[in-house]
Amino acid sequence: MESDGGASIAERLRRDIGRLTPNERRAAHRLLAEYPMAGLDTAARFGEAAGVSAPTVLRMIAKLGFASYGAFQDGLKAELAAQRETPLTKGGTRRDGDPLDTFARAAIANLRATAENVPREEFDAAVRLIADPRRPLHLLGGRFTDAIAAYMAAHLRVLRPQVQHIEGQPAAWFDRLLDIGKQDVIVLFDIRRYSDDLIGFAERAAGRGARIILITDQWLSPISKVARHVLPAHVPAPSVWDSSAGLLLLAEALTAAVAEQGGAARGRLEALERLRRGG
Repeated sequence: MESDGGASIAERLRRDIGRLTPNERRAAHRLLAEYPMAGLDTAARFGEAAGVSAPTVLRMIAKLGFASYGAFQDGLKAELAAQRETPLTKGGTRRDGDPLDTFARAAIANLRATAENVPREEFDAAVRLIADPRRPLHLLGGRFTDAIAAYMAAHLRVLRPQVQHIEGQPAAWFDRLLDIGKQDVIVLFDIRRYSDDLIGFAERAAGRGARIILITDQWLSPISKVARHVLPAHVPAPSVWDSSAGLLLLAEALTAAVAEQGGAARGRLEALERLRRGG
């Protein structure tokens, strides 16, 4: 497989789907809908499930940079193994050199790979939804990523109305579904080991018509199956835990882009400054 900035197969599909033929796009959509398992079947069965021929499947994977179907499946298997890594399997290897420099280099590489591989049309569409003041906006993350959801919500509350960070125990999240419908936008953060609670919440919210924006890792949370827009960040780090630098990059870049959407955000900033001055 050719080098492509460390992009996962899922990232390549989402980023480059526009240059595929209609039949190749059908195969790509099938793979994304059942990622990565659909691609672990034979090319003939994969094609049959997608409603295309096996040669169409092979042409699609060739455009992704794979010389053979076997190499493509090896790539999927490696990603599946990466998805299932735990802190015990990630850590435990002593690394020589300056630990701060080692980690910084990994974080910088993640930032670059994230910026290179996020589809710009997906990013722009997410900005439009988040910036729309008519749409109630909800943010939520997993065990470690919810701190980024809260951070993003705190900034967005300044820029637009109707912003809520969903808090509390997972059992209480479903109470929010009573008031969530087709006008609502939900920003979810979910990286490996993916949260079953978040997945369940996303599926139910999507079933009620909410538009879901998923910020995930390069292997894609299962929430991607019901998300309207998917923004992958690169997260590997020389640590027992993944790095959130790429996730924070996306959260801050989205917020910055929302601040540039029309005059409403600036008007709220000016009003806030007047309130702080007692005016």
